[in-house]
Amino acid sequence: MKSEITLSNMEFYSFIGCYKEEKIIGTRFLVSVTLTCDLFQATQTDNLSQTINYQSVYCSIKKVMQQPANLIEAAAYSIIQTLKQEFEAIKTIRVTVAKLNPMLSAGGKIDAVTVTLEA
Repeated sequence: MKSEITLSNMEFYSFIGCYKEEKIIGTRFLVSVTLTCDLFQATQTDNLSQTINYQSVYCSIKKVMQQPANLIEAAAYSIIQTLKQEFEAIKTIRVTVAKLNPMLSAGGKIDAVTVTLEA
């Protein structure tokens, strides 16, 4: 049985960015992940140990987002690597990291810049 667990729009305040100001003041990010896995046993047993605990997934992502980085691409890749190491039941992961109101050296305004990786 193909199954997915999705955590949508988890909000974090982090210091990810190339500009000096971003490393000092930080900004808000939204992270969404979709985990593909087999949840058949969980459907039959109604037992948390037979699924992927989304609170544990959230805590793992929170740790990654607390680490400074230059690029949201690097943060997204780190999330994939971390989740694959911690949850062997995951078959594929799709991660979207959105940086809200990013700084633009050329001026102007953008609601968000988003990167999506899948592995």
